[in-house]
Amino acid sequence: MYTDFTVAIPTYNGAKRLSELLERLRNQTHIEHLSWEIIVVDNNSNDDTAKVIKLYQDNWPSSHPLTYCFESQQGAAYARKRAIQEAKSELIGFLDDDNYPEPNWVISAYNFAKKYPQAGAFGSQIHPDWEIEPPENFQRVAAFLAITERGNLPLKYEPAKRILPPSAGLVVRRQAWLDSVPNNPILTGRVTGSMLTSEDLEVLSYIQKSGWEIWYNPEMEIYHRIPRSRLKKEYLIPFFRGIGLSRHVTRMVMVNPWMKPLALLAYLLNDTRKIILHILRYRTKITTDLVTACEMELFLSSFISPFYLWKKGFFNKNYN
Repeated sequence: MYTDFTVAIPTYNGAKRLSELLERLRNQTHIEHLSWEIIVVDNNSNDDTAKVIKLYQDNWPSSHPLTYCFESQQGAAYARKRAIQEAKSELIGFLDDDNYPEPNWVISAYNFAKKYPQAGAFGSQIHPDWEIEPPENFQRVAAFLAITERGNLPLKYEPAKRILPPSAGLVVRRQAWLDSVPNNPILTGRVTGSMLTSEDLEVLSYIQKSGWEIWYNPEMEIYHRIPRSRLKKEYLIPFFRGIGLSRHVTRMVMVNPWMKPLALLAYLLNDTRKIILHILRYRTKITTDLVTACEMELFLSSFISPFYLWKKGFFNKNYN
């Protein structure tokens, strides 16, 4: 049966985080005349995720069904692709298991899609919910943790600016995905032993390249819970390394094939410039200040990205 809207929740070992999200969805407002569903995609968890969903299903309102499915191929890209396949709606709104939406999130997403039919995807306004306060200068890199506060007016992401929303709180039109995204994209998301990421930006780059618009919808507000562990050096340095090592893929999606050698050279030169300026500006702070060290890791990994991806065989994937 066709529905108006699908909320998709990709999760890995989310048993302790899912309850609050499901309660937030249970209490959505102004949805009396909306037909919608919730799909939890268990991305190969080894905790009690399945049991938690079963307990909720036993007492869940039939007006918006709660469905569980298991995706054994680990990686956020595989979980989102499975959600697209399972969804009964043309509109799929993705919430991570640590994203907690405001009561009007579902209806705000649905209304925005109707108002902007050329929007192939649109992101939420995302506020941080810190377990502990971050360093004073953390705002320099906060956006990389899916914090998106771009004001209270809708905003279209222009391709020339090379900025796109994160997957947290993202709504995608199924047709835009099917028209644009390869079956086997290069980036698949962080998995055990690899922090390689930016799979969401690769997908959105393909959607934008196909002519669909990408928007920011401030009325879709969510809070992203960020535990203290994600503010430690042991997490952040590999995290920024993963973003940097992925960058060659996301940079090249929009570039015409004949221009890619020139674009590669231009990016290498620009990354070199950034590395040199960062060293000259911060000197010893690169080893003593966490935010400065994260920025340096990002610049270095971005420079290394094309060589790393080539060496690891990522460009051997079959696009079809």
